[in-house]
Amino acid sequence: MKDYENLDILSINRQEPRATIFSYEDRERALTYERGTSKFFSLLNGVWDFKYLLYPNEINEDIFNNDEEWDKIEVPGHWQLQGYGNPHYTDLIYPFPIDPPNVPSKNPTGIYRRNFYINKDWLDRQIIIHFAGVDSAFHLYINGKMVGYSQGSRMPSEFDITTYINQGTNQITVVVYKFSDGSYLEDQDMWWLSGIFRDVYLVAKPMIHIDDVEVITDLDDEYKDADLKVNIKLNNNTHKVEKRSITLQLLDEYESNEIESKTVEDILINPNASIRNNIELSISNPKKWTAESPNLYNLLIMLHGANDIQEFVPLKVGFRKVEVVDGNFLVNGRVVMLRGVNRHEHHELMGRALPYDYMVKDIMMMKQHNINAVRTSHYPNDPRFYDLCDKFGLYVMDEADLECHGFETIGDISMISKDPKWKEAYLDRIRRMVERDKNHPSIIFWSLGNESGFGDNFRAMAEWCKKRDKTRLIHYEEDFESEVVDVDSTMYSSVEKMIEYVNKKTDKPRILCEYAHAMGNGPGGLKEYQDIFYKYKNLQGGFVWEWIDHGLLTENSEGEKFHAYGGDFGDIPNNSNFCCDGLIRPDRTIGSGLLEYKKVIQPIHFELNEDKSIVTITNLYDFIDTSHLEFFITCRQKGNVIFSYTLEDIIIPSKESKNVELQLDEFIKDHTEYLTIECNLKNNTSWGDKGHIVACETWKINNDTTNNLLTNISTPINYEETNNNIIIKGTNFNMSFCKNRLIIEHLTYEGKELINLGGQFNLWRSIIDNDMYIVKKWKEEYVHLVQNRIDDVTVIEKNNNIEINVKSYLAPPNRNWGFTLNYRYLISADGKIKIKINGIPKGKVPESLPKLGMEYRLPLCMKNFQWEGRGKHESYRDKKLAASLGTYESDIDECVMPYVYPQDYGNHTDTQWVNIYDERGMGFLVKMEDNKFDFSMKPYSKEEIDKCNHRNELKKGDYIYLDIDYEQNGLGSNSCGPKPAEQYTLKPHEFNFEVVIYPFSRNSYSPFTAMRYL
Repeated sequence: MKDYENLDILSINRQEPRATIFSYEDRERALTYERGTSKFFSLLNGVWDFKYLLYPNEINEDIFNNDEEWDKIEVPGHWQLQGYGNPHYTDLIYPFPIDPPNVPSKNPTGIYRRNFYINKDWLDRQIIIHFAGVDSAFHLYINGKMVGYSQGSRMPSEFDITTYINQGTNQITVVVYKFSDGSYLEDQDMWWLSGIFRDVYLVAKPMIHIDDVEVITDLDDEYKDADLKVNIKLNNNTHKVEKRSITLQLLDEYESNEIESKTVEDILINPNASIRNNIELSISNPKKWTAESPNLYNLLIMLHGANDIQEFVPLKVGFRKVEVVDGNFLVNGRVVMLRGVNRHEHHELMGRALPYDYMVKDIMMMKQHNINAVRTSHYPNDPRFYDLCDKFGLYVMDEADLECHGFETIGDISMISKDPKWKEAYLDRIRRMVERDKNHPSIIFWSLGNESGFGDNFRAMAEWCKKRDKTRLIHYEEDFESEVVDVDSTMYSSVEKMIEYVNKKTDKPRILCEYAHAMGNGPGGLKEYQDIFYKYKNLQGGFVWEWIDHGLLTENSEGEKFHAYGGDFGDIPNNSNFCCDGLIRPDRTIGSGLLEYKKVIQPIHFELNEDKSIVTITNLYDFIDTSHLEFFITCRQKGNVIFSYTLEDIIIPSKESKNVELQLDEFIKDHTEYLTIECNLKNNTSWGDKGHIVACETWKINNDTTNNLLTNISTPINYEETNNNIIIKGTNFNMSFCKNRLIIEHLTYEGKELINLGGQFNLWRSIIDNDMYIVKKWKEEYVHLVQNRIDDVTVIEKNNNIEINVKSYLAPPNRNWGFTLNYRYLISADGKIKIKINGIPKGKVPESLPKLGMEYRLPLCMKNFQWEGRGKHESYRDKKLAASLGTYESDIDECVMPYVYPQDYGNHTDTQWVNIYDERGMGFLVKMEDNKFDFSMKPYSKEEIDKCNHRNELKKGDYIYLDIDYEQNGLGSNSCGPKPAEQYTLKPHEFNFEVVIYPFSRNSYSPFTAMRYL
């Protein structure tokens, strides 16, 4: 039986799991925490020799002794991303037959080889080789001799190679298998990528050395003083009894002041044995660690020989306590609100071989967007990521490398979770994660895995975990009866469902381990979730799915680069673009979903009273006050700042509020259209610069009350009617209206073409990912194929205006529902066009519609636009809070498709008016009488967007497309979550609205003046 299909063999000669620690020769090196400063550390990353085989049985002894040409490959890395085989994306589908523990005979195998050098200083030491991550299983050979075997892709494997090496040049060979029986436990929603994808290194330890350390910070009942409990495992690899001493020294965060120390002398260690020592330090009122105040101390552990210190081991220590009390989980005695995200390790070129700088970038971006928690979905991350969470301050749900979601497709998701033959494989996953990560204060949850059903194997994991570590909470979403977990958890539950849950009596806190599926344009409805998190005692937030799109940057045969997803590499079966469901794009460009999330979870809340004289500021932080923030008031009129000032002495304790009276004189108060309050970082921090905006709010407090300065000068207007058209001419404008298509065929002003075509009422917008299920119903009802029947068109001249009245019926083919539409076009002599539309639904209409609105085609010169409403980024009715109210400017070059999979984008909701114009200022203004409206400007039509599968397929054409919408359906998160909430759903209804189009030149007057005229 092959090792990689044998459930009784999880490893051969692999070392026992332990914490990630490094030892140094002296104090100075140790306190750098830079492992490479030790002369007994050697990183083996780099270019290795490589052979790629389709079948493991093609391996022979030549891999150790031939000198023929080998290929080259980068380590860490995945072989599929370096030209060997193809990436394969699945969400829950196994890419091989479900027949555990067997895997296909065609099991691509990568053979890695390189030389390394051992100098004489290392020869009297124990030499360990460390693999931080290898997907999915491997055999290790040193100098042609088999050392061992390991599986479990996202967990470290260490081997003692002391007896296999020689002084001088040595050779390492690693045989990596794409599939193993462990692959049944690694069916996460991500790319199947293989190889040595994390660090490989050697360490040389003294023959008597510190092998493992566990640190527990036990706070007293008042969460003030602490006992620092340190458990140290010493290994003696000699053949005689040895005596050693240990000194603990706790230093402050600056590594300069000693807080406490203790030495334990004369520790006897038997030959070829280990011993554990428990040492305690009593610490008076240490600074506590939280995500808001990530205070870390430096613990230096020194191992003394007879005459010198033989080893220095440094650790960062954060004092914190996690517990469940009265239905809430507490950190240091306080209820904590999780404002979290799920995060896969992903790089657009390197897959899960994520460079350190990108880990830093991710955490900096999270902190800058008010995120305070991360779930390592769905596997232990690179160990350095947890160091960063400790340092910058993020709560962590550390999740075991365990998901067997594919068994759901055969009707028994719990198939191996309840099979006792798999028990040790399950336990191996939790043991190795806990032992590796046990010293990180940022970790407050151990998660047993993801979407693997339930059974005795999970019970065994939880039992082991609770015995091993009583300082953290246990999570597993599919423990539906809350049998073994400390916190109740669900995925993608609607707001209504969450309220149902909390109305049932429970003694456990509840979170959403996944919600607000951020696939494509979304998620919508974040505010409603946050509202109930604050309202209901047992709800303590959750983790948005997910942080980053998993697109892989590639190029087509024409050399065009694009982000690929499932199926783009010939990978069948696949789950298409379901891997592109992040708040940020694959290149880490910030998406509007992340901006919305930042706004919704901002830790400072602002409320303006009715007479607009007092702002109530509420501190929603769980621990800290607002002394690190500066608060500013800004007043704007017509897009310009007319007054601003700094609020002094705004120091508000956690969970408290303060009323602040606005210092505005009557003139400023009367002339301010938009009032903004924002709070910024007062000083530079580890994650953000001085001035970084933490929270803000904008209110419209006045309309523009300036008198209209334009006069309506009477000029001639006339029209000519043919069978097909009505041609209207004024002194400085010309318009052609097509009676057959109910559209403006062109509109010119001062000889300049402003509108090339458009104005027909329609119901369709480009499909978004979150329309995944409703679009099937829409297309079954042929919403995308509605047709106009013209029942009557009349034209009259009245009071120097031309009035066109149209009766029509808008309906799809092969259905008996539709809208009776009545249009009235009123064209004035100055070129102003008022389009009034009344619509009445008829028949059994669909349960919802994409939109109610009009589309116009513009010449390319009409590329600039200014608007009053929400901006500057896109906004929709259920994703608009981060788009502050105000006046904004943009141009069509900024309106590029932001999503990996083309879909609707770039909408601006709550719009008062928009002015579209060319480089010379010639253009037109659009408003909607008595209504705010939605608009968007795109260089592509809806039809072009809907037919394309990747951004690079979209080509800018000869026109710009302007949408003016009375109403749009919400976004929701229905790609894997709830559809838009009831209040955001566009249900067919009778409607009346009036669009005004007014041509003018910005060289004559501003759009603000034009608006007053209209």
